[in-house]
Amino acid sequence: MQLPRSLADELIAHAVADLPNECCGMIGGRDGCGTSVHPAANTESSPFMYVMDPREQMRIMDAIDDSGEDLLAIYHSHTRSAAYPSRTDVELAFFGRTLYVIVSLANPDEPELRAFHLRRDRPPPDAITEEPVEILAD
Repeated sequence: MQLPRSLADELIAHAVADLPNECCGMIGGRDGCGTSVHPAANTESSPFMYVMDPREQMRIMDAIDDSGEDLLAIYHSHTRSAAYPSRTDVELAFFGRTLYVIVSLANPDEPELRAFHLRRDRPPPDAITEEPVEILAD
């Protein structure tokens, strides 16, 4: 997965802005490269999990589709833990072909972005496959 620096910065800014809670949203893209970030509200307002409102999720997916992009990734933040999927993240991964990006603020001076394919239909550790994230200069 490739992300322009400006989009990576936008993801990190959203994660910081939503502290102490997790943030969430979607990334539109083409051919494995992110082209847009679509922040969403975390209806759980929780530092431990995220839930997107289904209507907002559909609105964002329609906007991505209308712009000719693909749903490249669903993103959320981990406020105190590493950028690695939790058991809950895997259990709630309903989009098998979509990447899941995690922004970790465990070290606020060095936020971390990682992407994963999550498969609810596979047992651990086969349920999690990391996809490299390449940050591109704008």
